[in-house]
Amino acid sequence: MTQVPQTFLDALAVRTWCGLALRALGRAREEIDAINVYPVADGDTGTNLYLTLESAATAVEAVFAGYETGSGEPALADAVRAMAHGALIGARGNSGTILAQLLRGMAQVLADGGDASHIDGPGLRLALRRAADSARQAVAHPVEGTVLTVASAAAHAAEGAEGDCRTVARAAYEGARAALAATPGQLAVLERAGVVDAGGRGLVAVLGALVEAFTGEAVREPPARELPGRELPGRELPGRELPGRELPARESLLREIPRPQGAVSVPASAPDGDAPAHARVATTERCADAAGPGGPAFEVIYLLEADDAAVARLRARLDALGDSLVVVGGDGLWNVHVHVDDAGAAVEAGVEAGRPYRIRITHFGLGDVHTGRERPPRERAQRAVVAVVPGEGLAGLYAESGATTVLARPGEPPASGELVQAVRRAHAREVVLLPNDADLRHTAAAAAEQARTEGIRVALIPTRSAVQGIAALAVHEPGRRFDEDVVQMTSAAGATRYAEVVVAERQSWTTAGICQAGDVLGLIDGDVAVIGADVTATARTLLDRMLQAGGELVTLVVGDEAPETVAAQLEARVRESYLAVDTVVYRGGRQGALLLIGVE
Repeated sequence: MTQVPQTFLDALAVRTWCGLALRALGRAREEIDAINVYPVADGDTGTNLYLTLESAATAVEAVFAGYETGSGEPALADAVRAMAHGALIGARGNSGTILAQLLRGMAQVLADGGDASHIDGPGLRLALRRAADSARQAVAHPVEGTVLTVASAAAHAAEGAEGDCRTVARAAYEGARAALAATPGQLAVLERAGVVDAGGRGLVAVLGALVEAFTGEAVREPPARELPGRELPGRELPGRELPGRELPARESLLREIPRPQGAVSVPASAPDGDAPAHARVATTERCADAAGPGGPAFEVIYLLEADDAAVARLRARLDALGDSLVVVGGDGLWNVHVHVDDAGAAVEAGVEAGRPYRIRITHFGLGDVHTGRERPPRERAQRAVVAVVPGEGLAGLYAESGATTVLARPGEPPASGELVQAVRRAHAREVVLLPNDADLRHTAAAAAEQARTEGIRVALIPTRSAVQGIAALAVHEPGRRFDEDVVQMTSAAGATRYAEVVVAERQSWTTAGICQAGDVLGLIDGDVAVIGADVTATARTLLDRMLQAGGELVTLVVGDEAPETVAAQLEARVRESYLAVDTVVYRGGRQGALLLIGVE
């Protein structure tokens, strides 16, 4: 299908742009990863850009979802603020963090009109200039020949264009494309490798999608290598693009992007609670050896709630600790990215500045990515299990059983790109995927489809709770034929009823009646079955109802915020009232629900 060309930017055009940009980055992701040599040759720039934009697109989709049952469409300001906020909370890596600031800079101009339905060419010119300037200000030590140079060139070219949004967008794209081609002459590491800047290549793809959103016409893809005869050591560009489907109409473009079911607003940015920062690290790979003399050993990224004065002090402190410092955001919420040798000091600096959360620490590895040397290739395993888990405790349990885990924190469901990354990280020919959440079924299906295009055999078992995943993992036998293993795991998950105990956040109608904020809710198979005032009493009633239909094994996964005695009391209840039923208890950590219950 083709799109109807338009001359202005409105909320629907923002939605279309996000979808087209995500599609463009999906096609170019492998190529951009392959040419990633600066600031660190870790081969993930394309993936980081994709995940950052996927978060932005999902946030825009959530805004539109709020209008599906009513009339009208969101205002332009609502759409661009959602886009910027989604990119900010989902930013990955150096390149993704800068892209988030570029989108934030644009949103600051585009949202100035308040309830205005659209902006024209001059407004887009101002937005592109603000984007380039704000991104440059966010980087502690800007370097030419990078995405910052490409962004500045796009803004300069747009300023010289007279006309509507179509004209301005095309001028920005052509200016960015020319600047990208010149990056090897500005940065020695690019010239030696014979490639253009990876982050700049991604930005050109995003701007090309903006042109297509206005004109309905695809643009030329810029080459990744501008210096013939030079090859990047140890890397090869992929010989094919990721397969794509026919582009749908503007109105339905983003519907292919998985989003949290039932989302009607921009995802909240609430922190993970009062636990100390070191207890909230999502992914930490520690190693005593630094990555070598070429640069720091760790990449540290976190979201931070802090005021402007505290962030200014944080910038100075992190700048002294390491390099590649980028701090983006504002209005009390920031995304911090830095490369350091002392990851703990970088996190502690955030604790002193405010409230850091969603902390990610990655060791660059023994392959010394700063010099471009590759690690020896690792042999693929025959089979692996990839599972989404709701808390650190279960992540450890699943990992001990050999699964590759993706941590889903409360209110932060993983995107399909994160699941694809986990499948790749499992490094197996065959993968069993356990989403462990009914709302993740579409996201997991999209990830499985993507992984299959890369030659990985993936089976998706539609587990709706982590306790069903535990049951499936318990019967997993890598030595069996793949189909037989999947059947046995599916059967075990399906034979496990699941329940959870949570606290109501607001007054609401439920299948068990009206609940008030603060009530304790017991859900069986996703539906509210019990409304109570006491956690232990509600859990006991819930367990009794589940065991009325029989059962042989009760699994309890206790969250950090549950009463300390709840597990012991439930174990005693089963022992006294249900003969021949065994009970096993796990600590789930900060898993959102107070208690998860499985009955097999």
